[in-house]
Amino acid sequence: MTRKTDFLVIGSGLAGLSYALKVADKGKVILLSKTKLEETNTRYAQGGIAAVTYSPDSHKKHIEDTLICGDGLCNENIVRKVVSEASAQILELISWGAKFDKKPDGHFDLAKEGGHSEHRILHHKDNTGYEIQRALTEQVIQHQNIEILDHYFAIDLLTQHHLGVPVARHQDDITCFGIYALNIRTNQIETILSKTTLLATGGMGNIYQTTTNPEIATGDGIAMVYRAKGIIENMEFVQFHPTSLFNPTQRPSFLITEAMRGFGAILRTKNGKEFMYKYDKRQSLAPRDIVARAIDTEMKISGDEYVYLDATHLNAEKLKAHFPNINTKCLELGINITTEFIPVVPAAHYLCGGIKVDTNGCTTIRRLYAIGENSSTGLHGANRLASNSLIEAIVYAESAASHTIENVSAYENQKNIPAWNDEGTSHNEEMVLITQEYKELQAIMTNYVGIVRSNLRLKRAFDRLEIIYSETEELFDKSVVSVNICQLRNAINVAYLTIKMARRRRESRGLHYTIDYPQRNKLSKL
Repeated sequence: MTRKTDFLVIGSGLAGLSYALKVADKGKVILLSKTKLEETNTRYAQGGIAAVTYSPDSHKKHIEDTLICGDGLCNENIVRKVVSEASAQILELISWGAKFDKKPDGHFDLAKEGGHSEHRILHHKDNTGYEIQRALTEQVIQHQNIEILDHYFAIDLLTQHHLGVPVARHQDDITCFGIYALNIRTNQIETILSKTTLLATGGMGNIYQTTTNPEIATGDGIAMVYRAKGIIENMEFVQFHPTSLFNPTQRPSFLITEAMRGFGAILRTKNGKEFMYKYDKRQSLAPRDIVARAIDTEMKISGDEYVYLDATHLNAEKLKAHFPNINTKCLELGINITTEFIPVVPAAHYLCGGIKVDTNGCTTIRRLYAIGENSSTGLHGANRLASNSLIEAIVYAESAASHTIENVSAYENQKNIPAWNDEGTSHNEEMVLITQEYKELQAIMTNYVGIVRSNLRLKRAFDRLEIIYSETEELFDKSVVSVNICQLRNAINVAYLTIKMARRRRESRGLHYTIDYPQRNKLSKL
């Protein structure tokens, strides 16, 4: 089966949904969701969305905070772009129905998170992402120009290679014509042709054993671009959220938002002692890379599996009102957050690198865009400032939409694209092989390519991954296509890129911390 459209959107989080809404009045949109429309990284974002709203905050302060957190690798022009365009996009979110908490006087109830010098985080209780996802999902469902294909899995990008043309030597010579996609309900592979394609597939947290990401976050968009010869960058910068709820039986890990530390909660060791003063003058409100490494260090020293977050000294009623979902979740586990410490542990949370894009979200492959977590815009540098990701997604949705609308009339849907070739794939894969390979991959990445790294660990990770890669590619070539085999293949691709780029960066910077190289003297306001 072949489908044709003007705009193809892969991913249904904030980036994908907002882009779809922005282009839908200009042509037909097909929107792919890997599972149900609402199951995205956006949905799990608790803290909020950063934007300058009131004095004494200013664009200058937000820009400075972002640059400091990014440890010298941010693109300052991009930082200025996102910060200056944030307010207009907040207003559009509100016009689409998103609700943010306000004080009795009608002003936004702004939170403060690690690395921020002012209160600038708009939020909806402690489930901001869920609220944004709800509002945008309702708008998308109602738009007559948007066709939603849920339970569809994007397998690979369509390029000249599928026309029998040799793969171009230069990225600028490659064009994207759409994708091959697996209809999960029918197990049929469809060809979806589009004048333009946008990737908003989220991150890759599930290459690690512990992550706050939903199980669908396996680096699919990044892997597809890598296989299509597009440029990928900065994959070594994987952000671990310092405080996920310690509960080994649950996956994904339940996030304890950074806003709780902004509200006044304090990190303590398992024996109740504060420790962040040893690592940074900002203590529990230091940027995430510093806090995550501090927790990792304390756990290694003590041998404990977790540390504590203490909110017992805070006003109980205000605490429960600000963080109702965290309160409910902890009560389910027998923890009263007003009187008891919360056990927390770092978890893979956000990828700061990804598909290289320009100021319009254009990748190095023609007619292909990428926005959201799967993209590398230059905003985050070596470490993302808390709550900058949601605002980046919608600011870039605006830029990509404007650029796409300006150019789409010059494109036509490609002809003569062959159907998916499944010759020689006569049997189903053995699930035990896929499950075991995935477990090995996650163990390798967690133990060797985690919060603290070394040259020896990275080499061992690379050597072991090569074996898994070869076995998986052989299995993929012989097997009927399924989501499981494709996700494993993608996860291996992005893990390889992470290790490769980590080995290439011979310094400690931001989220890439290695015991073989001293940490740089970071920009500091202290």
